[in-house]
Amino acid sequence: MSTSNDHTPRLEIRNLRRSFDGRAVVDDVSLKIMPGQVTCLLGPSGCGKSTTLRMIAGVEMQDSGKIYVDGKLICDTVMRVPPERREIGLMFQDFALFPHLSVADNVAYGLTGSKADKRARVEELLSRVGLSQFIDGYPHQLSGGEQQRVALARALAPRPRIMLMDEPFSGLDNRLRDGIRDETLSILKEEDTAVLLVTHEPYEAMRMADEIALMRNGKIVQQGAPYNVYTRPLDRASVAFFSDANMLKATVEGALAMTPFGRFLAPGMPDGTKVDITFRPQHLRIDFDRAGEGPKPTPADGTAARAVVERARFMGNESLVEFRLDHDDTLMKATVPNVFLPKVGTVMWLTVPRDRCFVFQADEVE
Repeated sequence: MSTSNDHTPRLEIRNLRRSFDGRAVVDDVSLKIMPGQVTCLLGPSGCGKSTTLRMIAGVEMQDSGKIYVDGKLICDTVMRVPPERREIGLMFQDFALFPHLSVADNVAYGLTGSKADKRARVEELLSRVGLSQFIDGYPHQLSGGEQQRVALARALAPRPRIMLMDEPFSGLDNRLRDGIRDETLSILKEEDTAVLLVTHEPYEAMRMADEIALMRNGKIVQQGAPYNVYTRPLDRASVAFFSDANMLKATVEGALAMTPFGRFLAPGMPDGTKVDITFRPQHLRIDFDRAGEGPKPTPADGTAARAVVERARFMGNESLVEFRLDHDDTLMKATVPNVFLPKVGTVMWLTVPRDRCFVFQADEVE
């Protein structure tokens, strides 16, 4: 294990770039991951996540940039430590177990030392993942979840300082996935391993990561703790990547944007600027006090907007209700805890808390 001090990142990548056929797939990506930290590289398919992982692993060569492990340079465009000497473990969606080898031999693959030492390490790891009884079995005798745990034990066996994980849970049944994610994370943290997890699933990133690096078009566009990335999005696309999003279009006049929900502050934006006011369905409030002309405006929520129910569906833990605003026919979505299924055509009044809204300058090309 490393003898680096507490302030040295276990893994650091600086300004990595990789192009294919003249197109930048990874464009100036930098990251730092401390021992025991889980960082998630999150983004849509094709944004450069897996290519970044392959460069760190050493199976893909960067065009420029540097990679450090515990402060030591392991790869730039001149020198390159081979993959097998980087002390980096790999886990992929395909568990890649050897079908002709026993569970014990799969886990021991790549270990050095005496037969007794290797057997002891195998027994220790299989015990930790709850598979001691299958030590002399074969992969085809195991379920998908059990095979994933064998793959984890094999990846951990050489005591890697860094674990790279590329969509490792996507092939598992939904019922098993959360439990195996949590179990895997617990073991990796016990080993003080720095983890870089690649996924396109926001839920997985939020559940597992200490830090999220949101990637788009080959670049990291935002990075931070899951709470901060979720609640302080950089732009409209960042909001929409994590969940459905409602959007109001408006034009700035006197640092204010007028909408069916009243005025929104748009400080620093010149008159005539077109803006997108974005908020999540769970923050659209339904006001059931419909006396007279609807609820009175409040400082926190602005003006109430009249809307008509277009569709309502029960989703399990919550209900999704879709509305059409009277003002401009805009479609709005609201999520409501438990069962709430108003009839189509029901008139309701909606408000939006200002502290739950994001005001972004509209894209020039919509």
